[in-house]
Amino acid sequence: MSVPYKLRATEKPASEKIPIIARPFVSERAKKTLDIVEKFVEEECIPADTVYQQQIGETKAERWVAHPPILEHLKKRARELGLWNMFLPKNHFKEGAGFSNLEYGLMAEYLGKSGIASEAVNCSAPDTGNMEVFAKYGTESQKKQWLGGLLEGEIRSAFLMTEPDVASSDATNISLTMRKEGNEWVLNGSKWWSSGAGDMRCKIFIVMGKSDPQNKNVYRQQSVILVPADTPGVTVNRMVSVFGYDDAPHGHGHITFNNVRVPLENIILGEGRGFEVIQGRLGPGRIHHAMRSIGAAEKALEYMVARMNDPRKKPFGKQLAEHGVMLSRVAESRIEIDAARLQVLNAAIMIDSADAKFALKEIAEAKVFVPRVALDVIDKAIQAYGGAGVSQDTPLANMYAHGRTMRIVDGPDEVHMLQLGRNENKRGKALLEKIQGYRKKTDEYLSMYGLEKKDILQLDRELSKAKL
Repeated sequence: MSVPYKLRATEKPASEKIPIIARPFVSERAKKTLDIVEKFVEEECIPADTVYQQQIGETKAERWVAHPPILEHLKKRARELGLWNMFLPKNHFKEGAGFSNLEYGLMAEYLGKSGIASEAVNCSAPDTGNMEVFAKYGTESQKKQWLGGLLEGEIRSAFLMTEPDVASSDATNISLTMRKEGNEWVLNGSKWWSSGAGDMRCKIFIVMGKSDPQNKNVYRQQSVILVPADTPGVTVNRMVSVFGYDDAPHGHGHITFNNVRVPLENIILGEGRGFEVIQGRLGPGRIHHAMRSIGAAEKALEYMVARMNDPRKKPFGKQLAEHGVMLSRVAESRIEIDAARLQVLNAAIMIDSADAKFALKEIAEAKVFVPRVALDVIDKAIQAYGGAGVSQDTPLANMYAHGRTMRIVDGPDEVHMLQLGRNENKRGKALLEKIQGYRKKTDEYLSMYGLEKKDILQLDRELSKAKL
């Protein structure tokens, strides 16, 4: 497939910017597709972001039923370019475009530079993770009913796990009840941060609830079940804002379930296997989020450098690029972004070599580190713009707001840090013995050469007897 764009003379194509340690894992087909993704995002999606926002409308009545025409234009264009469903990794799914987690990760970075690019290529959350759930765990009937429409981009979905009344960062606290009654499950409870629930095209909820609260194994008390959005008893009460942004028409819903009845066969994978489902869903999704965050950081750096070289803006008689502190911030940002990218790509390679369980450490590291880098870079860019940086005149404030949520979604930093710390600390006894072994061997060497162990800085000086 030829690249249907003209590259700017001063730019290298995306395929030539792949970190050299990752290149052996990237196919020629993926490199060509990556170049197309880059130009599609840069030349069509980013300019369309503002149009999309205007087409949503202004009133609540408009914003929560809107489906901006520019999005369908971009989706049609994406399919013409062969950019569709790139996220499903080829080593686990036959339904995707045939790329690895690493290859899609490289593409996701560019998608993260635009607010609508991911949806334009049918690779937006939460649908990506939900499609993986259907493809990996769904029955043939479930796939036929829901997966086809999601793969075609005809419908959307939401994942309902977080709850407002419990500390649901610990998923064992999930309290939405699921009880059997005849040939149905009856659901009662509340969920929030149900991303995508505001969209009128959202037709299916994937819901985690407590189906067996008496089970002695707290990780077998939960199940994941499918709930069609129009099921009686389901109420989308309100949308929850992110630092004041409502994210219409996608949104983040606060939803209640009042005696909601769904068939027994709507269970995903089986009763009591909710943790298995969500862990299988969240691993690759964390990589997607991380790579999109790197794209946002790159965009922020671009804005920062552009501002520093704007000839109209000369604080204290100089352009910002002539102030050393700004050049230092650019350098720090470049180092942070490049380090973060390598960390995520390493995690993606680990997943590709086996599965997400094989890369738990690497995924957790990326999940914690990358949002911090993105926030730091975006903050520097905001500072460069001053008042404009926190206003609607640049995308930076919105980017910061959404970047900040990345430290919470898919498990807050503290959960990952705790697990990483625990696992690292398991080496404690072995490392203590290792260091004691060093000392023992040192003593053996000293004895071999007839030396006594001593500190060469030892003085034992009594100042009252010292001679000047």
